[in-house]
Amino acid sequence: MQCNEIEQLLTEELKLAEVYVKAEGNHYAVTAIGDCFDGVSRVKQQQMIYAPLMAAIADGSIHAVSIKTFTPTQWRREKLLNPPV
Repeated sequence: MQCNEIEQLLTEELKLAEVYVKAEGNHYAVTAIGDCFDGVSRVKQQQMIYAPLMAAIADGSIHAVSIKTFTPTQWRREKLLNPPV
């Protein structure tokens, strides 16, 4: 699966404000930003990301996913404290 396909899928399914996907082979790193994560436990946030990807995980297109989730407010703070390199 291409990174842009995953970004589009997650954006549409979860109504995300921003999503970034990086790939190394069939291992993916997802950074997702959306109001949908507000007040939701970390486990539930992870499950929200996994749900739309389950078909690709099941068929082996995606082998592993690392996930970081933020609300828009948390993301603004994260960018200030840990600016992108």
